[in-house]
Amino acid sequence: MSSLLSLITYAPLVGVAGILVLRLMGKPDDARTVNAAKWIALLATLATLALSVLLVVQFDRNDPGFQFVEETPWFAGLNYRMGVDGISVLFVLLTAFLMPLCIAASWRSITTRVLEYMIAFLLLETLVVGVFCALDLVLFYVFFEFGLVPMFLIIGIWGGARRVYAAFKFFLYTLLGSVLMLAAILYMIATAHTSSIPELMAYHFAPQVQTWLWLAFFASFAVKMPMWPVHTWLPDAHVEAPTAGSVILAGILLKMGGYGFLRFSLPMFPNASELFTPLIFAMSVIAVIYTSLVAFVQTDVKKLIAYSSVAHMGLVTMAIFSGNAQGEQGAIYQMLSHGVISGALFLCVGVIYDRMHTREINFYGGLVTRMPIYAAVFMLFTMGNVGLPGTSGFVGEILSMTGAYKVSTWTAILATTGVILSAVYMLTLYRRVVMGTITNPKLQSITDMDWREVAIFAPLIASTLYLGVQPNSVFSLTQASVDQLVRVYQAAIGG
Repeated sequence: MSSLLSLITYAPLVGVAGILVLRLMGKPDDARTVNAAKWIALLATLATLALSVLLVVQFDRNDPGFQFVEETPWFAGLNYRMGVDGISVLFVLLTAFLMPLCIAASWRSITTRVLEYMIAFLLLETLVVGVFCALDLVLFYVFFEFGLVPMFLIIGIWGGARRVYAAFKFFLYTLLGSVLMLAAILYMIATAHTSSIPELMAYHFAPQVQTWLWLAFFASFAVKMPMWPVHTWLPDAHVEAPTAGSVILAGILLKMGGYGFLRFSLPMFPNASELFTPLIFAMSVIAVIYTSLVAFVQTDVKKLIAYSSVAHMGLVTMAIFSGNAQGEQGAIYQMLSHGVISGALFLCVGVIYDRMHTREINFYGGLVTRMPIYAAVFMLFTMGNVGLPGTSGFVGEILSMTGAYKVSTWTAILATTGVILSAVYMLTLYRRVVMGTITNPKLQSITDMDWREVAIFAPLIASTLYLGVQPNSVFSLTQASVDQLVRVYQAAIGG
């Protein structure tokens, strides 16, 4: 099935077309039209998920190269190239996995301009999947940049009180870094006379040129991760975004930065990557410790989890630039695990926000007496975020720190303090929100999770536990491509 990747990428657009037809035929605010739009969006995302599962099933685990490759002439001498390898295939699955859950989570909470909201999410899915499948530099840039637009609209239209400020901050931060990446892309195409990513991975740029190209790509990917000190847009974006917007922001969009480092920085600019590794290690350690301390003093649940995401991404960047198999595997695993766990944590916040319309930690307390099912679900994902053995968070963290330890002992030791701090702020959050007795009379009427909410969390719970005890289900897919990446990188730097 040579067109499978295009089917996965553009399947959500079928849903967009269906909703647009609904909008033209009926009244956008009519209850039947709104309900039909929700079902179209859900079915479109489920179809994309089914195709993504088929992709993983048919994936050859022993082939380190790109598979399911599609290539046709595009314009101005450029080609439309799509393909996946062991590094990108699971990110496609992660995107397809989270999207139906986001649509289901928005079923009742979004009541204004519902048709446009569903269209924005379906467009976002197409653009994000395109990022992970693109094998042409220009095509990658198009998907990478246009993904800003629907997310900007999701935050700016359906967000909280300061949504416009947060949306513009998000847009300007990410766009500024991407302008430098565009200049680097144009230089690379002019120098190598190709925009093919596999060909550019085999092309040897001069070491002094690599430095500038690496910095240009770094400007874009560091903001997207986000790395300290360009992380300040993320807490604002999370706090103002609707619940499903936060899930996609933390679960998928942050991973595009890490994927960029794995796809471009290490294989295309290995000498520069080695040169800047001490800088990356320093920034990662600061991110892990500083944002963990900032998370501890937050009064808003969403903001706390947002800072937690920055700390976890610090472990990922540290692992990526360790340049060894344990580090790269740990980084990929940590990104996949964080996508599931952070998405689930934001959904947990959404459950109580939908009922009480506040995210202030001090408002809550004693929820275990009124919401025992919620308390159990929240506990599981709290433990996963801390990295408890038996959850997916543990595997990613232990491998990331092992990879870093082999390169820099002090970096790994300092980063380990972040694991301790994460336990402090997450368990403190859980104690303050869930444990004890209810002191706020407004909480006496709060109800536990209904069947729809339980159904949304069920696949997230299963994924967290399954990945915690069956890590080889991921490593068997990623190993061949990771081994080749490490081999090429080490050969280039003379390791």
